[in-house]
Amino acid sequence: MAQSLTTSAIEDLVYQQINQLRRHQSLPDLKRDSAIDTQARIHSQNMASGQVPFSHNGFVERIEAIKILYKATAENVAYNQGYSDPATQAVQGWRNSSGHWQNITGNYNLTGVGVAKNIQGEYYFTQIFILTQSPKP
Repeated sequence: MAQSLTTSAIEDLVYQQINQLRRHQSLPDLKRDSAIDTQARIHSQNMASGQVPFSHNGFVERIEAIKILYKATAENVAYNQGYSDPATQAVQGWRNSSGHWQNITGNYNLTGVGVAKNIQGEYYFTQIFILTQSPKP
């Protein structure tokens, strides 16, 4: 399945699966934001290419680059290789990790997902979560 899926399609699957998990917890869906997607993609591409280690390095800079007023932020990263459904594999890994699960079920309203694949066939995932700040009247 992964061979026929684009990274964009895998991003969509991650987004759908995360919202499905939130719905099972009676939480509202996260709205996807293109500016957040862009920062998540850049980070995944940088990890996939080896420009940065597999990590949360640069998280503060990614959040600042999004230019959204926020109350809270979080980030999940993952990588895998050799699975027919890399999106589900990443989401299941997050689901089974208490820290990642806290982000998935946290009080956030916006998200962005970025996936990159390198020449070794490794998929790198970044999902950023943001709770926006309400503008003052």
